[in-house]
Amino acid sequence: VNRCVVSCGVRINSYAQVEESLLFDGVYVGRRARLRRTIVDKFATIPEGMEIGFDPELDRARRLTVTPSGITVVPRSMKVQDP
Repeated sequence: VNRCVVSCGVRINSYAQVEESLLFDGVYVGRRARLRRTIVDKFATIPEGMEIGFDPELDRARRLTVTPSGITVVPRSMKVQDP
């Protein structure tokens, strides 16, 4: 975890990499998941091995919002899945 804001009740499992991100209450980040420049809203689930914030086109295919400045937003209560 590097340069992040992490709320209470967030679970970041082993070997996960989270950089320059904001994680709200109840977020679950699976093992070996990687997040970069990502805002994750409450109670969202990032599965094991998932990478978010590295490929904007893939993030959009997953129905995530990518801002013009390259920040990826995961909506509330979403379980992110590959397209």
